[in-house]
Amino acid sequence: MLRDQIDDALKTAMKARDEKTRVSTLRLINAAIKDRDIAARSEGRTDGVSDEEVLAVLTKMVKQREDSAAAYEKGCRPDLAEQEIAEIAVIRDFMPTQLTEEETAEAVAEVIDEVGATGLKDMGKCMGLLKERHQGSMDFGKAGALMKEKLG
Repeated sequence: MLRDQIDDALKTAMKARDEKTRVSTLRLINAAIKDRDIAARSEGRTDGVSDEEVLAVLTKMVKQREDSAAAYEKGCRPDLAEQEIAEIAVIRDFMPTQLTEEETAEAVAEVIDEVGATGLKDMGKCMGLLKERHQGSMDFGKAGALMKEKLG
């Protein structure tokens, strides 16, 4: 289970006295997962969140850090941008490898053909299918732009 991998990585990093960034990022990941667990309990699910939900949490964390790094770069704060990029690297250790632009374009074309999409009105169905198949391994912002271009 993904949650166990993250816990084990945190224990190992703490024992090895790894760099502060790795330990703090792993703690942030655990905190985000626990927050999601609490939300799941309020929905009546006592067994915690699934690996897919953990993957969604990790994807969201990467996106937040990418946005922050871009803002820091724009604000002439390369030191803070580097910190965000270092955190992204730690988070991505637990995510599937990202698809290349070519693979993303191929997946988009495949979904469009499969759904039989003819225009922008079908974009929601196509994106839903893409998210189902490639959660955590695809940048859906770029995929959405590609799909819009092909359907528009």
